[in-house]
Amino acid sequence: MQLTLQLHAADNVAVARTELLPNVLLPELDGLAVADTIPRYHKLATRPIAKNDLIIKYDQVIGIASENIQPGQHVHSHNCFLPADGLPKRPAGQSQTAKTETSTDLPTHFLGYPRADGQVGTRNYIGILTSVNCSATVAKLIEKHFASPGALSAYSNVDGVVAFTHATGCGMAMGEGYDLLNRVYAGFARQPNFASVLMIGLGCEVMQLDQFKDRSRLQEDDRFRSLVIQREGGTRNSVAAGIKIVEDMLAAAQAQERVPVAISELKVGLQCGGSDALSGITANPSLGAAMDYLTAAGGTAILSETPEIYGAEHMLLARAKSPQVAQALQDRIDWWLQYTQKNGAELNNNPSPGNKAGGLTTILEKSLGAQAKGGTSALNGVFQYAEPITERGLVVMDSPGYDPVSVTGQIASGANIVCFTTGRGSAFGSKPTPSFKLATNSPLYQAMADDMDFNCGVVFDGEQTVDECGRALLARLVAFASGERSKSELLDYGNYEFLPWHIGAVV
Repeated sequence: MQLTLQLHAADNVAVARTELLPNVLLPELDGLAVADTIPRYHKLATRPIAKNDLIIKYDQVIGIASENIQPGQHVHSHNCFLPADGLPKRPAGQSQTAKTETSTDLPTHFLGYPRADGQVGTRNYIGILTSVNCSATVAKLIEKHFASPGALSAYSNVDGVVAFTHATGCGMAMGEGYDLLNRVYAGFARQPNFASVLMIGLGCEVMQLDQFKDRSRLQEDDRFRSLVIQREGGTRNSVAAGIKIVEDMLAAAQAQERVPVAISELKVGLQCGGSDALSGITANPSLGAAMDYLTAAGGTAILSETPEIYGAEHMLLARAKSPQVAQALQDRIDWWLQYTQKNGAELNNNPSPGNKAGGLTTILEKSLGAQAKGGTSALNGVFQYAEPITERGLVVMDSPGYDPVSVTGQIASGANIVCFTTGRGSAFGSKPTPSFKLATNSPLYQAMADDMDFNCGVVFDGEQTVDECGRALLARLVAFASGERSKSELLDYGNYEFLPWHIGAVV
């Protein structure tokens, strides 16, 4: 039985497949004896590593040894660190050569909802948006009306009526935070997974509805309506008016049917949360393989969580389709370095306690695994948070690493489905765009069967290659895009996960 995995010949660490106790001999590493207790999925040294030498995993630098490390010893945060001035980076390597072929045995179409603006939905919700926290209760009361038993029984083609509320919209200055919130709501107003949207304002807030509609070039029509509480004469009148508007929207939404649409219309938000050391070995590379096939067919893969690109950005910069795209990504990395410094934080501190317990040691190790979600194709564009995605293929949408904030931005940018990898067991789901949850390891898939949609642990178990897993993953993704319910949808996740990125002072 193989007890460890060494990913590349140049690596000086290997990953423990199971917990290893001292004095266990490892035939796959030429009989190397384990020196320490090595937790499952953690790293052990495969050769001597002198103090201040580079520690190599994925054929890339993940840190520097803070002391002499002998073969068989545990390698983790107690003896691996990042210097404040960064690390040298190794070349991206031949593994970054892109797949360009399509596959005749993979799905070419899914069943979706074409919208008048050319986008395609994978779901058919009615959305209620709020310009300000002061209109949140009215929005939730309208949602509650349609959540009562039997309220939607006549609307089998409608996935639900859902209100998205937030904590701001007033007490804020014009500037970066204000512009960002406007982008989020403009994106949600046009989200293809909504059949129609009602937006509700109070009337005196900073984020004025009339101005928002003008800036966003949104016009009142069958797909977008708005109302202002102060103009309607208060709460009860506004709730009654909103219910009537949504009833009209439901009738129109019910008339829409799923039709076959090319998979090139899929825009997939790529996420990882609760990552472990297998994220970069199983789920993320398998998702990357699926995205290579999707982008070869004309689809779009949206990589985000910029702080979790930091340290591995050279892998993406080497694949940028133009110097302008490369510079745009570098500009976002530089912005994050300045932003974290200004707020007394460090990008190097990104791995969470759960990440570290799962075997991840540094942000470089985490980022090298995270960027694998994007596959190997060219980087075609870099977009601001919640900015409309106008390029096909692999793109980056800037966002924090915090999953609800990042997914909110991807949905606003047009993602019609989200793929979410996890090794520790993240509990997450989103609306109106469903989340497809991928487990990095088989024990997690079994332990959290109610939350996980797909097991990428079969790669670590030796049952499938990364490419085979990626192909199976894409087939399942198409089934979910066509209407099959994900586990997070069955659990009704998504009502509390709408979280726009908040930047700027509250005044």
